Amino acid sequence: MDRRTFARTLSWAIGTVPMSVRVAVAGLLAGPAIGAAQTKDKIYRIGYASLRAGPSALEEGFLGGLRDLGYVDGRNVVIEYRWANNDMARFQTQVEELVRLKVDVIVTSSTAAVRVAMRATTSIPIVIAASGDPVGTGLVADYAHPGGNVTGMSLLSTDLARKRLQLLRELLPALRRVAVLAWNTPDAATLPAGRGATDRMIAETRAAGQQMGVDVSPAIVADAGELPKALAPITRDRVQAVIVQNNSIMFENRAQILSVFSRERLPAMYEGRDYTDDGGLISYGPDVRDNFRRAADYVDKILKGARPGDLAIQQPSKLELVINLKAAKALGIAIPQSLLLRAEVIQ
Repeated sequence: MDRRTFARTLSWAIGTVPMSVRVAVAGLLAGPAIGAAQTKDKIYRIGYASLRAGPSALEEGFLGGLRDLGYVDGRNVVIEYRWANNDMARFQTQVEELVRLKVDVIVTSSTAAVRVAMRATTSIPIVIAASGDPVGTGLVADYAHPGGNVTGMSLLSTDLARKRLQLLRELLPALRRVAVLAWNTPDAATLPAGRGATDRMIAETRAAGQQMGVDVSPAIVADAGELPKALAPITRDRVQAVIVQNNSIMFENRAQILSVFSRERLPAMYEGRDYTDDGGLISYGPDVRDNFRRAADYVDKILKGARPGDLAIQQPSKLELVINLKAAKALGIAIPQSLLLRAEVIQ
């Protein structure tokens, strides 16, 4: 059969098919293209739930990551922000509200916040912008294959606890007594043994301390109102240094913490550079803003159809050792050259 005869035969065959069938078949054939167009034009809704009181440079990182991927708030995505000001009950209500709004994805950070989100939904994807130890605390089953509806970024808090104490000892060779200022969320007592983020960080610091001959004593707060009470024994008992856990309570109250330590001439190691930028002595930890930027990659993949449980938990790509020389001078501490060569120095 030549090409012209074949074309006439095909045209006749199609003409004998009822119009309703032809429309249905055309719809099926065009389905992916139509679906792609609809997906392209869809405005996604992102639930952004934070225990902090309001936005900071971390949100700049997240929004910058979204923009790099073509998402602009108010144009092709709508971001539903919720700020809990360290009120866990309020945070739970806010997350439940986001679930009722049927957002496409929930973005949050910290172990406690992720637990609340996981209790609120098992179907809406949850992206962790930052969590100390998502596997060790039981948020996910495995770094490579987290499973369930949760994935995101780790801060390696447990893994870095030992290194922070080592750096503090390098800075203060005579170090023998250290306090750890940390936050235990109200539901920490209900968790299985060893699953609390604060418990794991303190346990690892104590284990390192035993090997180095350094006594480690926790100073725990349950809410911001307890912060002065927790700081009192630290200054009264004259520990030689403090390690400050990076969480929303410490972050929101860092000016008060820095002021007390400066007044008492007490050296402190911080988990994030926000504290050294604001006048603290030394910090060692991930670039948290970069974590939040990379969280946008997870949001993008999920909005494009990826299952969160199939997306591996990622670790920080950059660790920052930052030393504030002005703070060191005020404390009368001479920074060893070995540390200065490895650190970013704030004059």
